[in-house]
Amino acid sequence: MTQHKHASHPQITARLKRAHGHLAKVIAMLEDQAPCTDTAQQLFAVEKAITNAKRVLIHDHIDHCLSPADDNNEPDVDDFKAITKYL
Repeated sequence: MTQHKHASHPQITARLKRAHGHLAKVIAMLEDQAPCTDTAQQLFAVEKAITNAKRVLIHDHIDHCLSPADDNNEPDVDDFKAITKYL
């Protein structure tokens, strides 16, 4: 497997660590029987953090990893289709 280190990876890692913190908070809130509205708000924060991390990763892949599939400088449509199923 090839390594895919990009400039965006530290940003993505930070977003996922933020989501991890929010998720830990949700678990604690459920265990402490916190109000449902407050818990839902934290779950929303988890969802947004993960969605944003995914978006950055996919955009980075499109910008930097989709290379021409042949000598005609045509983009790799199969790779593009594969990554877009995660949108």
